[in-house]
Amino acid sequence: MKNLFLGLAIILNSNLAFSESDQTLQIGKFSTGNMNQWKNKIFSGSTNYQIVKLNNDRVLKAESHSGASGLFKEQRIDLLKTPYLNWRWRIDNRLGKIDEQNKSGDDYSARLYVVVDGGWAFWKTKAINYVWASNTAKNTVWSNAFAGSNAMMIAIRSTDDKTGTWYQEKRNIFLDLKQQFGSDIRYIDAVALMTDTDNAKGNAISYYGDIYFSEK
Repeated sequence: MKNLFLGLAIILNSNLAFSESDQTLQIGKFSTGNMNQWKNKIFSGSTNYQIVKLNNDRVLKAESHSGASGLFKEQRIDLLKTPYLNWRWRIDNRLGKIDEQNKSGDDYSARLYVVVDGGWAFWKTKAINYVWASNTAKNTVWSNAFAGSNAMMIAIRSTDDKTGTWYQEKRNIFLDLKQQFGSDIRYIDAVALMTDTDNAKGNAISYYGDIYFSEK
């Protein structure tokens, strides 16, 4: 069993520094080989994360064999200044006929989280998981099998999307949070990513490019 969402709820605290306003705010500058401030959280086995060179670009490679661990970065982001989360990713394989909406199939070749810290009231911690689904249709939204409605899953990519191909993503986090949780949430407190295969005992290789927030 793994739950990066609940793990982050315990790790996060209210002493995070506010981010400065800028046109773009870098979160993961993997293209420079920089992994500063990214921390590892292991749940069941360990996914191997490392900076590699792929087609002359430096990117973050994730390789999981029946394991689940994630990387997270604590950073408070003002969504009124930089509401858009930008990233690119690719997967090299799908995870077979799993049911991603149940605990037995809660595995993803690639996923990216944004987390709103609930402080000492950890049960108030909220998260949105943008996932590359193996079977669930694109744009489907559902509650996480382990964390319930406080952690919402959104299938950004699915079976119609090619493996071995990079895709660039952009999401308005302020609007997504309002749509999923029904209120204006100005700040998020962490960004996390995870490639996990522990529940269905599969294998996955995926890649993550640079991650940043922007005004537009």
